[in-house]
Amino acid sequence: MIVDKESLKEYLKEDKRALGAGERKFPKLFGMEIWKFEISLRYYEYYYNRSGGVFNKILRLFWKWIYHVYSIKLGFTIPPNTCGKGLGIHHYGCIVINSNARIGNYCNIQQGVNIGQNYSCDNVPIIGDYVYIGPGSKIFGKIKIADHIAIGAGSVVTKSFNESGITIAGNPAKKIGIRKEGLS
Repeated sequence: MIVDKESLKEYLKEDKRALGAGERKFPKLFGMEIWKFEISLRYYEYYYNRSGGVFNKILRLFWKWIYHVYSIKLGFTIPPNTCGKGLGIHHYGCIVINSNARIGNYCNIQQGVNIGQNYSCDNVPIIGDYVYIGPGSKIFGKIKIADHIAIGAGSVVTKSFNESGITIAGNPAKKIGIRKEGLS
């Protein structure tokens, strides 16, 4: 969670690295919308988590507006404080994450992913670090996904997977193998 300027800088740096932006300090004027979305998300989280006066409220509203514009443009519904640092999104397209879900650091989320609740608002997934979520995957219910798991395209995950370093896929999802080394 972003609570101060140092954590904001760290989140921005790790998000930039996860997106493969290289040595660029800022996104291009035209293009790089996903990076711009992630910057607006992180600044919105920063001002959302801070208590402050009128100036903080104005900046929070400004960044909320920028975040909202990019959310609509890219088709992302990613609420503040749901994703850890190093968030990797590489394609435009519908991504929906419940505001109560928690996603760890250095996760890679593809297009068409839905991470949501089952029945009540506290029945949401908790996803570990270094998880790859393939295109079109659906993850819902009160489940836990361990670190270093790859979720195959089109998978429907409705139960917990506590073994680290595996690949899961299918409907319903099941273990299909060991995740190859080198995937972070």
